[in-house]
Order: sequence, then C-alpha cells, then structure tokens
Amino acid sequence: MARAFLFVLDSFGIGGAADAAHYGDTGSNTFGHIAESCARGRGDRQGLRGGPLLVPNMLSLGLDEAAETATGFTIDGTARVHLASAFHGAAQEISSGKDTPSGHWEIAGLPARFDWGYFPDTVPAFPAELTEAMIREGKVPGILGNCHAPGTEIIERFGEEHVRSGMPICYTSVDSVLQIAAHEVHFGLERLYQFCKVVRGLVDPLNIGRVIARPFVGETSATFARTHNRRDYAVPPPEPTLLDRLTARGSRVIAVGKIGDIFAHRGISEIRKAAGNMAMFDKALGAMEDAGDGDLVFANFVDFDTEFGHRRDVAGYAAALEDFDRRLPEAFARLKPGDLLILTADHGNDPTWRGTDHTRERIPVIGTGPGLRGGDIGLRATFADIGETVAEHLGLARGRHGTSFYAAISDNA
Repeated sequence: MARAFLFVLDSFGIGGAADAAHYGDTGSNTFGHIAESCARGRGDRQGLRGGPLLVPNMLSLGLDEAAETATGFTIDGTARVHLASAFHGAAQEISSGKDTPSGHWEIAGLPARFDWGYFPDTVPAFPAELTEAMIREGKVPGILGNCHAPGTEIIERFGEEHVRSGMPICYTSVDSVLQIAAHEVHFGLERLYQFCKVVRGLVDPLNIGRVIARPFVGETSATFARTHNRRDYAVPPPEPTLLDRLTARGSRVIAVGKIGDIFAHRGISEIRKAAGNMAMFDKALGAMEDAGDGDLVFANFVDFDTEFGHRRDVAGYAAALEDFDRRLPEAFARLKPGDLLILTADHGNDPTWRGTDHTRERIPVIGTGPGLRGGDIGLRATFADIGETVAEHLGLARGRHGTSFYAAISDNA
C-alpha cells in the first residue's frame, strides 16, 4: 500500500527567501521569531501559554535542521534527536507572489510563473467600472470599504453601517484578492456567497487570484466576530496539478479544510471541513483512516495564518503550534507501511513583522513514513519538489515541474 498525507501549516515559514527583498520582507522568519520571542518571555500570556516554544514532535522530524538549512537559525538548548525515518529540508518558492494559491499550487507541482493582478493601496482601491459592475450585477445598494485593510479592523469600522445599509464591505490587501465581508443574518450567508460568485466573474479579466467571502456575526462593533463559514473563490490552476493527475488515474484526493477552494475544486474527490485547527486535525485523522492505496490526503490548517499571523499574535501563534504538535503522535500512529507524511507551509506570516500581510519566506519540508531511511534533503529549489516526491511515491509518471527527492529518503535508495 502507498498512501500520502500532505499537511500544510498555513503561513508557517522559516525565513531566508532569496528574493525576500523584492517583497520588502528581508529578515522575516515566522518560526525563528516566534521561537526567539518565546525564549525571551514575549510569547507568554496568562491562561494560554508561557516559556520557550515546545514543539518536540516537529523537532523529532527535523524542524530544527530545516530552519538551519533555510537561514542558519538554531534553537537554543534543543537536543537534536530525530526519528530514524524522519527527513528534513527547506524549499524556496519560485511562484510570483506570496499568497495561498501560489504556494499551494507550487506544492502540488505547478509553480505560478505569471504575474497576478493587484489593487493599488489607494482610496478607492477598485477601478470605478468594477465598483459600478459589482453594485449593478450584484444587486446591492453600494459597497463599503473599497480600500486595503485588515479583515477584523474593517469589520469593526464598517460593520454597523453595513447592517443598517445592506452594503457589503469590500476590501483588499497586498495579495491578489478581493475580500467581501457581510453579516450572516442581516445580509445572509447564501446571499454573500452568490455575491462573491458574481464578483469572481467580474475580476477574472483583472487576473485576481481569489474572491473571499468573510461572513461575520454580532450586533455592534464591539461584538462583531468572523465565523468559520469563509469561502474562497479561486481561479483554477492553468495546468494539471498533482491532484488532477491522481484523480485522472482513479485515485482519491481527500481535501481537508480550504484545499478544495484553493484549487477551484478541481482534482478533488471529497471535501472535509471543520471550524478551527483542532477540529480540522480530527478531520485529517479520519481521512487518514479512510484513505486507500494510491490516495492523497491534502490538509490545510488555516488558523495559524488567519487567527494569529495576520493579527500579529505571537502568543496565539505559539500556542497553536504547541497544540498542533501535541496531536502529531495521533497522526504517526495511523501511518502504515508504504505511507508518506509531509508537513510543510505555503508562505510566511511573521507575527513580529510590520504590517499585517504575508511574508516571503522559505518553508519547512519535514516528514516521515514507516520504513523510510529519512535524512537531509537540503534546500529544494522549488516547492514543486514536494509534489513530485508525492507523485513518485504514489506511482505517477514524472510531471513537468520540480524534482522528486523520494530516492534520497526511500529505503530502496
């Protein structure tokens, strides 16, 4: 039996991107800065966590070595005791941008080498003709926002006016995205989804990567809170990905979390969602139990990014990493001979960095599998090496992008 499990810790970069200067991110390091902050007591929060960052299970897979490969960063006081079957390394992104679709597509063997469309950091941010079309085609009385803004902040600013007026809150960021926030009850969840579908068609000529529905609840600016009914409307990948190649030959791809949205539901056999990282971990474990020969479980753990990275919450991010790490033995226990588990990320989101946007970073590539000889896979030239490794493990022919490192970790090497 050969099965594969790809777990993406959304935004868990490890610094060192060769082109970070192009994005204004030189020196950003999500993992490194969280670890350093915790070591200095800056990750303490009463009732949540305290002291040094404790992620022993990821360290047993070689997270410390991956970080050193990416940037030379070392974790003080860490005993380097790795599982015999563990492998570790880092990967550099070659796709344009530092957003979710680019990172995930490249992980799945398809770098995005084209330039996405972006909205300028002006007020208004959207072209007048787009705004007019959104109002006309979406059948709304107007829009609020029309600027660059963090999601929680703009809901606090415009939420009450939105409830009174029925105008959706539309905003963007440095990513190729148009986000739309609306109240689940007063505006309606299904109405929000339908409006996003309309806007998706309107921004296609602008090459905008995603339109994201951001529903929220509450009655005042002090009580507004986003819900987990987010939905991403992404453009489909321009070429077949690992997911397409697997489903074309009859294998199942079980998508956990927002994976289905990221790939525009292409190459997906089944979608399993839940609210929060720990509930998502439960779904991933269930998918591991259900996967058969030749299948892939592809899971995204989004809270690292949305709840802690964008909010620049070091203590929250550290606690989430520790919670995730404590559950890893449950995943290890479900691995069978012939299985391959890879933990990685799609970009960075350094909670100590300026602003609230993603950071251009290298990503960890760590994992294990019963019977693997493991070892150091070094610095990979592209995230696509991950997808090609999974492809080789599952018996697919080589794809157009990336180089498999499976021979380096296999017991057949």
